[in-house]
Amino acid sequence: MTNFKLLTPLFLFFFLILSESSSLNDANLIQQTCKHTPNQALCLQYLKSDPRSSDADISGLGLIMVDAMKAKANQALAKIHRELQRKSLSDSEKQALSSCAEQYRAVLVADVPEAIAALQKGDPKFAEDGANDAALEANSCESGFSYGKSPLTQENHALHDIAQVTAAIVRNLL
Repeated sequence: MTNFKLLTPLFLFFFLILSESSSLNDANLIQQTCKHTPNQALCLQYLKSDPRSSDADISGLGLIMVDAMKAKANQALAKIHRELQRKSLSDSEKQALSSCAEQYRAVLVADVPEAIAALQKGDPKFAEDGANDAALEANSCESGFSYGKSPLTQENHALHDIAQVTAAIVRNLL
């Protein structure tokens, strides 16, 4: 019994050391992964704020960023629907907003599911393609407002930047 009492603190000490080491390794993976993206601060912001990142591998970090893409696309689509309810829209504004709605729907029904499925199946090239396509859709939406300033500039830039970070993370798996 005395040996057990002596060994218990020792085991507890080693367990704490191993747990702390694991946490440092997880934080280090996030740091190292985000260093290789076009927007390290944005990458760190999203990954550190998601509790799933604490035990995620690179593929898991990619999935977290795909979820961020999905959330931004949903926010943009909601704003588009609000904008389309305004009575004072010109025909060209309605057309540009409707085109953006289609582009954001494509992100949600094609690009995001493609990226998720590809990461889950271990096929990162298709995940990268999905992220790159989402960035292109955001750029296309932004450039569709030829009459003046886009009411979706903030949303378009946000999705574009998140998608680029996602593609860069996934590229680590190639």
